[in-house]
Amino acid sequence: MKIAVGSDHAGFELKTYVVEWLRKNGHEVVDMGPFSEESVDYPDYARKVGESVAEGSSNQGVLLCGTGIGVSISANKVKGVRAALACRPEFATLAREHNDANVICFSARFTDRETIAKSLENWFAASFEGGRHERRVNKIEPCC
Repeated sequence: MKIAVGSDHAGFELKTYVVEWLRKNGHEVVDMGPFSEESVDYPDYARKVGESVAEGSSNQGVLLCGTGIGVSISANKVKGVRAALACRPEFATLAREHNDANVICFSARFTDRETIAKSLENWFAASFEGGRHERRVNKIEPCC
């Protein structure tokens, strides 16, 4: 699976860990940056990852910033992206099963490596359940 990955400066260190974890687990990674801890604006990287997923260049995306909230909000502005903030591994599972999320977001300040690894395991093991959830997901598309 091809995974687009991005962060801001606060998420840079954990992004490096995520890229390594993904490759170790057999995924092709497209690192959208940044490539240092120099201060950057998270919306720029969230948009890059979101557009890669929305246009089909990448199958799914992973984003990190200080809280994970900024990248979640920014990625969700891209039509076709359903980004979910995963604070716990169970959130990752449910984001796939119930929301058909295609971008998973993490807080670099409040999530440790073990939680991210388990969340990614859950994310890739889960699949969209459809049914009543599909009706709801279809209502998420932008109205304007």
